[in-house]
Amino acid sequence: MNHKRLKAAILIVSDTASQDPSTDKAGPLLRDVFAEEEERSDQWSVSAQRIVPDDVLAIQRQVTAWCDDGGDDHVNLVLTTGGTGFTGKDNTPEAVGALLHKHAPGLVPVAGVRNKTIVITLPGSPKGAKENLLSILKQLPHACKQAAGEDSRVAHAGGVKALEQEARTGTTEASMSHHHQQGHAHHHSHQGHAVPKAHTSPEDRPISNDPRDGPTQRYRESPYPMVSVDEALEQILDKTPRPRIIKVPVNGELVGHVLAEDVYAEEPVPAFRASIVDGYAMIVGKDAPSSKGTFPVASVSHATPGEILRLQKDQVARITTGAPLPLEATSVVMVEDSVIRAVTENGKEEAEVEILTNAIRPGENVREVGSDVRAGEIILRKGEEITATGGELGLLASVGKKEVSVYGKPVVGVLSTGDEIVPHDRPGSLRLGEVRDTNRPTVMAAVRGWGFDVVDLGISRDNQTSLEASLRSAMRSAPVIITTGGVSMGELDLLKPTIERSLGGTIHFGRVAMKPGKPTTFATVPFKTNTGEHETRLIFSLPGNPASAIVTSHLFVLPALRKTSGGGLVGMERVVVSVEEDVACDPKRSEYHRVVIRAGRDGGLWAASTGGQRSSRVGSLKSANGLLCMPAREGKVAKGEKVEALLMGKVVGF
Repeated sequence: MNHKRLKAAILIVSDTASQDPSTDKAGPLLRDVFAEEEERSDQWSVSAQRIVPDDVLAIQRQVTAWCDDGGDDHVNLVLTTGGTGFTGKDNTPEAVGALLHKHAPGLVPVAGVRNKTIVITLPGSPKGAKENLLSILKQLPHACKQAAGEDSRVAHAGGVKALEQEARTGTTEASMSHHHQQGHAHHHSHQGHAVPKAHTSPEDRPISNDPRDGPTQRYRESPYPMVSVDEALEQILDKTPRPRIIKVPVNGELVGHVLAEDVYAEEPVPAFRASIVDGYAMIVGKDAPSSKGTFPVASVSHATPGEILRLQKDQVARITTGAPLPLEATSVVMVEDSVIRAVTENGKEEAEVEILTNAIRPGENVREVGSDVRAGEIILRKGEEITATGGELGLLASVGKKEVSVYGKPVVGVLSTGDEIVPHDRPGSLRLGEVRDTNRPTVMAAVRGWGFDVVDLGISRDNQTSLEASLRSAMRSAPVIITTGGVSMGELDLLKPTIERSLGGTIHFGRVAMKPGKPTTFATVPFKTNTGEHETRLIFSLPGNPASAIVTSHLFVLPALRKTSGGGLVGMERVVVSVEEDVACDPKRSEYHRVVIRAGRDGGLWAASTGGQRSSRVGSLKSANGLLCMPAREGKVAKGEKVEALLMGKVVGF
């Protein structure tokens, strides 16, 4: 061929590979991609490859060396791989972003133009880097030529067909050639890390709209298959990480946690022989006098720490409830079974009392050591929850436990999306088209009610740059993220493409056969912590209508939170109720009808509808404490008919 090839340079960013180049796995894969493309189109040649450590200056020196050569031999394309994660050592996006003269938002973590060279940052995962490159490779020749200064009128002289022929692809093929970027946020390959394993190939998965294509090229029907509620829950629970074990002090902060191990009593309860009544301690037995008679009062035993005196056979000791028995005492007679016969000279103390009964037996009215809890006994078992209403906290405190092992509870971040959304408490009237943010405070209140800490992530605008920045920030502070809005079919519904194309996440389902909540979306995104550990972030993208958001929160988010915090009951409590009025069914989708569930005088549970069930109707949530599980069928559930319901709150009494 007599035309001039485009030149590509590859920069490997990795501390490990900079010390041992043999560990680099991404570089050879990227060179192979260009080699295969060169055989097909004779357009590319890889002119250079370098390896630098995760250091801002080292990255910038090499990128500028390639981009700032103004001669005819300048590099057309610089690809970096690695350093795009979230730890303090992952500096590539920041290092490269500062060098760009023009940015291309939404393409990959960072991309743009410096002088006449296009610079693109790719993930460190070899598979992720290769798939990212393949998804944009066909469009790069035209972009590189424009960056180099080619006249756009000349480039477009042949029209769309000429550009497609140059890229060796048609419109349909191009629109379907993008690949998921699962696992792309991992750092450059290191030995010993466990990496997620996909069970489907990229070409077999649906892919979201490419926002760059504009509204004329967006899907007219969702590419995501409709799944049932049960199938959606199965996928959520399968992808939800296992709970982690932490140590928590025995105090009020322990409430709501689930024990990660059996708890043993470190000491007996009671730790001493104690009286269970107010009265008189005495010695009763074969060699002791009858319990009936008059006895001198030798001492007083209160329920306060102190020295314990020894009791003689012909004496009694006044004693209060909970106080330790004097040494040698065997029983306690109740104060009701006695009368005072003599007092001290000052008249302030008892000198003698008469015991009116001879029926006192050894051990009567005495709590023996360990009679409540024996030392070494299991007092609470793994999987039990520490509740605010139960006695678990008091039981732990009674045996001297200072801390226990429990399952950690994830922090949940809540984000609203939409240009039309304004804070609910913003002063002044609404302008035309504005909507007060009801979802964020409502969902946050629900999550707090479930016993989880919440981070307020605010409101994101309807553009991919803002949304990507909000989600990246959210992943640093919350392992579980709830978003509302932006998951339908509009041109500004950008959550799915942002998760897939910008964050390298995987969307496990994007539609659910239910009412309300059909566009509900669940995704996972790989994430690397500041300590270098690979984790998974869960993203629940819920519909923007208030009723849909709160219903799907209970149905899908709550089970995931309970699983990852070790809860035994994963889903919502299920009960059988009788409906107080006819309720129409939807022939195509299961419906979760908001109701008030109350206890009837007949001993059964009854459910009354909260009214109109339109998904945007906030009023349908008022007082609702349950969801009727309405089957997908023709007709109705008749008044008095029994149907299953899910409890969202306490049952109302009659």
